[in-house]
Amino acid sequence: MAHDLYQRPTLTADLLLRAYAAGIFPMSESRDDPDLFWVDPQRRGIIPLNGFHISHSLARRIRAAPFDIRVDTDFRGTVAGCADREETWINAEIFELYQQLHAAGYAHSMEVWDGPMLVGGVYGVTLGAAFFGESMFSRRTDASKIALAYLVSRLRYGGFQLFDTQFVTDHLIRLGAVEISRAEYHRRLERALDWEADFLAQPQPVTPQEILHLRTQTS
Repeated sequence: MAHDLYQRPTLTADLLLRAYAAGIFPMSESRDDPDLFWVDPQRRGIIPLNGFHISHSLARRIRAAPFDIRVDTDFRGTVAGCADREETWINAEIFELYQQLHAAGYAHSMEVWDGPMLVGGVYGVTLGAAFFGESMFSRRTDASKIALAYLVSRLRYGGFQLFDTQFVTDHLIRLGAVEISRAEYHRRLERALDWEADFLAQPQPVTPQEILHLRTQTS
């Protein structure tokens, strides 16, 4: 007698939000792998919102204002840019789920434009006063760093308390990212979920001087 094959429950945008609230997030092994797995790292990466590092060279780039910085004008393109690499954990299902979260107002993109071209950016998910950074990309020198600087300014302005980067890399550590334990992360997440924040509160455009104010406060 034939047996039905087990099918995992369909991952919905609502389930994804509940997973974030529980401190876990989905990944896939590759863009072509239809399977997903949940991740709750023992060591979690965060960027303290009062500890973002702007180096002298990055400050010069921001001051020169070579790019146009936009919010949520091409969320789909930003996620596509993040997935446009040899190895990515963003498969088709994850890609579409974030489009649904964006349409519902829970996912946002900070974008770096060079004329008509999207050349860098970062996107993530908001819940309460927590921002869950998902991925970033750069097609111009320092584009992702500039996107992060503008993102930190926006999170601070909007009243956010937690900027989750999931993991740390050498790139993020140079910008101020640190690792904390899983237990400490969950404590901070619980506090952040009890507060309200507004990702869209900061008026546009934001001047380079406003971004460099972060440096004077944290360097």
